Amino acid sequence: MHLSYDMLKSAVDSALLAHPLLAGDWPLLKTAPLNPPPEGEIPQPLRSAMRYSLFLPGKRLRPVLLLASYALLADDWESVMPYAIALEMIHTYSLVHDDLPALDNDDLRRGQLTNHIAFGENTAILAGDALYSLAFETMLHAALASAHPKRAIAAMEEIARRAGVRGMIAGQTLDVKLEGAQPNEALVGYIHQHKTADLITAPVMAGLLLAGADTRQLEAGQVYGQGLGLAFQIVDDLLDVEGDAQAMGKQTGMDAERGKMTWPAVHGIQASRRKANACVQEAIAALAIFGDRAALLTDMALRSLERVN
Repeated sequence: MHLSYDMLKSAVDSALLAHPLLAGDWPLLKTAPLNPPPEGEIPQPLRSAMRYSLFLPGKRLRPVLLLASYALLADDWESVMPYAIALEMIHTYSLVHDDLPALDNDDLRRGQLTNHIAFGENTAILAGDALYSLAFETMLHAALASAHPKRAIAAMEEIARRAGVRGMIAGQTLDVKLEGAQPNEALVGYIHQHKTADLITAPVMAGLLLAGADTRQLEAGQVYGQGLGLAFQIVDDLLDVEGDAQAMGKQTGMDAERGKMTWPAVHGIQASRRKANACVQEAIAALAIFGDRAALLTDMALRSLERVN
């Protein structure tokens, strides 16, 4: 079967909407009812806040990367959907927390009010926590039923490590604490690698691990994920300088205002474009061992250079 980005994205959207703890057309509530919820259900307004951010229009890049990476070696990509939607929960949690007043203090996300503006800061913090824990509950439930539990555990370890204290959170910490400091290439590289590239590499590696990849294939996946992730963040930095706020669904010019460590701040606009292109070319070259099955991942890398949001 020929896989397309739109096909996989649509499948991810459907799987998220069908998650047993999030499914249903419930009203959006911003206050807690005076009666407790039925045992086993998520209480309000936590459920509404989780659904609000998770179901905002998004690219679903990370879950699609996991499914497409799995499909490099196997055809039953639907079987690993729980791990894909879990990655979208982790990504969404990171955005909810990133938007908080204590971090980036943003009012808009994907053209809509950020979670803490819509539901209040306390509920937004808890909604982020809830999405993170539900992600691992979802993956563990799938792993317990897996025909290859060791592969599932290895994939979850990869995701946890790259989302955690040596990965995304490490990068976010320096991103926040070094605001206003003189930018330099080593620090910008570290922040970009961990704040963004790790959570783009995680789905690639997890997909390959779930499919039973060998060492050579895993090494290629890491090169691809890191190259795509670095390019993605550099383009993000460029869009903050040159992008259209309406197309992006959030304010622009905020990196300079906050004194963020960015690639353009160190190297300028043109050198940043060249670096993003070089990262993409390196990522694509790593896919050669997968032959024609890598067409979708190749296209995704090329399109990352053209995005406007």
